Amino acid sequence: MKFSLIASAALWIAVSSLAQAAAPRAFPAGTVPQDSRLQPLKDLDGYFPFVVPKSKDEWAARSEYVRRQILVAEGLWPMPAKTPLNAVIHGKTERPEYSVEKVYFESAPGFFVTGNLYRPKNATGKVPAVLFAHGHWQNARLSEETDANLLRELATGEERFERGGRSRFQSMCVQLARMGCVVWQWDMLSDSDSHQLSRNVVHTFAKQRPEMNTVENWGLYSPQAEAHLQSVMGLQTFNAVRSLDFVLSLPEVDAERIAITGASGGGTQTMLLSAIDPRVKLSFPAVMVSTAMQGGCTCENCSLLRVNTGNIEFAALFAPKPQGMTTANDWTKEMATKGFPELKQLYSLLGAPDNVMLHRGEHFPHNYNAVSRSAFYTWLNRHFKLGFKEPVIERDYDPLTREQLTVWDDKHPAPKPEDPEFERALLRWFTDDAQKQMLASARELNSLKALVGPAVEVLCGRTLAQAGELDWELKGKADRESYVEMTGVLRNKTYREELPVVWLYPKQWNGRAVVWLDGAGKAGLFQADGSVKPAVGKLVQSGVTVVGVDLLFQGEFLADGQPVTQTRKVANSREFAGYTLGYNHSLFAQRAHDVLSVVRFLQTADVAGHPKPSSIEVVGLGDVGPIAALARAVAGEAVQRAAIGTNGFRFGKLLDYRSPQFLPGGAKYLDVPGLLALGAPRKLWLAGEGNEPATVHALYRSANAAQNLQVYTGEVAGAEAAVVDWLLKP
Repeated sequence: MKFSLIASAALWIAVSSLAQAAAPRAFPAGTVPQDSRLQPLKDLDGYFPFVVPKSKDEWAARSEYVRRQILVAEGLWPMPAKTPLNAVIHGKTERPEYSVEKVYFESAPGFFVTGNLYRPKNATGKVPAVLFAHGHWQNARLSEETDANLLRELATGEERFERGGRSRFQSMCVQLARMGCVVWQWDMLSDSDSHQLSRNVVHTFAKQRPEMNTVENWGLYSPQAEAHLQSVMGLQTFNAVRSLDFVLSLPEVDAERIAITGASGGGTQTMLLSAIDPRVKLSFPAVMVSTAMQGGCTCENCSLLRVNTGNIEFAALFAPKPQGMTTANDWTKEMATKGFPELKQLYSLLGAPDNVMLHRGEHFPHNYNAVSRSAFYTWLNRHFKLGFKEPVIERDYDPLTREQLTVWDDKHPAPKPEDPEFERALLRWFTDDAQKQMLASARELNSLKALVGPAVEVLCGRTLAQAGELDWELKGKADRESYVEMTGVLRNKTYREELPVVWLYPKQWNGRAVVWLDGAGKAGLFQADGSVKPAVGKLVQSGVTVVGVDLLFQGEFLADGQPVTQTRKVANSREFAGYTLGYNHSLFAQRAHDVLSVVRFLQTADVAGHPKPSSIEVVGLGDVGPIAALARAVAGEAVQRAAIGTNGFRFGKLLDYRSPQFLPGGAKYLDVPGLLALGAPRKLWLAGEGNEPATVHALYRSANAAQNLQVYTGEVAGAEAAVVDWLLKP
């Protein structure tokens, strides 16, 4: 059996190579298209400028999409079920002006968020609340600065007090409580009292773990986790959302005066919660908003997150609400000239130019020091009308000890630390919760399209309306008696992409055009001797134009003619998909973009002087079937009919995130059946999904379009002929 599979693969490659040799070329032999996607990949150290929109309407559309992109990327579309917090508040320490309590609650069943709650004394009426995300200071909430570091910080002016300066985290919370604010400071995953996931998993992950890379009960960073959009970053953002739920459950808190701040990784959390949760009213991300480095930790990256966007635009999503930020002698040092002017322009466009502020601190290293904390207090005082003299300066205080702050003790025992079974169970809970919501939406087509449709647009990364400006250059033309064979280059000028394309244009054209996709690219239209395949020829003879295209890394994109077996990755040696796919489209998505380019061109432009088609249809069998399904799902009404063979492929079965078929999030939204269902009620010929593909059948029935679904169960060898027979039915 093994030998036969190898022999079969070798035969396919040999036949494919012969077809490639016989197929017409758009570029000279030995050259490849001048396509921007062949350039080096973008990574977290790239350049991420923000282009200010020209109008409020333009920004409204763009901001809606980017906000949705964040939610989808972080596994929060739809938002996971908000189960009971079961908050435990205990161990109060009294101080003359404030109190400090120990808190833990469950953001998801069995998943604990830990921290300290500071409350002001003698407050009257509803009071403001501040969420404080600490960032990448190990054991931040429980730590004390070393004598040597404290002396240096006192000497440079970074800290003001020998006692209070030992904990910048307590300093922030104490001052805010003295100003009349409730303060919630919680732990990042693997930090201080949060140890259900190890620091190695959360922050220093380097190599894939074979025991976690399975199609059931998987762990973080596995292809399965990526296919379900499960990441450390998503978990941390969900904890921030639930932290806001907790704070708003406190009876003394004023829901109209909720702020969040944090530095470094805490600045990342601040930006993202502020971007996606409208309950935040004031935001202050410190030393993180930048056009340069976007966040180097695995907890600050995830697949899809920063494709065609970045931290400046994430901060922009909070406009026009009050937002301040700081710089230091780090990747933020150019903010005054790169990034902040654009944010100021956006705030001005939205009528609130004074609601954004940059506090410059390039003379200080990367931290949240007393000077920048003062900038935050002053900004908060001004916008929440706290009534303090400005600038607001900290006073000294007596820091609490580790024992006074830690939430776990004999009466409140800590959960099992660094437990791989907990990691698996946690991801299983998120998977089951999402699946429950997906299946509920799949009971009715409009419901599915409202929930899954917008998410799939993010997975694809391009809609038909965003397909770009296209033009065509004819490279070769041959008269084949009943049809004309035209070879050329389809250029996407917007994205600087080039596609080798062949058109088989019948002289007696009936107005229909079929985009025929194949694993071998446009060579899939031809036999080894250069003649057109019989099934394709039958279509052309009937008066249908057939279009063949080399998708990215097919056909003329391959200098050596060998098919791609593993996709490219950025130079980062850590085996985390988010470092590559958080900044770059997957190859699978890029190939869907190519299909959209062809469809859009057929919609909007003539081909070598010939009229536009009255009907556009797509055929995709085998490996390209799922690509055709994704392109059709986002193309909407533009593709009237599709013939798709999937061979039963599922994103949820892949065990390599560098597979050419890998799509981040591909498994979450009902996998391939979800993509197929989004094309309903338009006509679909479907193979490889069994006799009764349940999800697809159900949604076609709910749309009263069961007659538009044709299920093929015959032999694969006869599929092309069966497709053509279906296409040629009246």
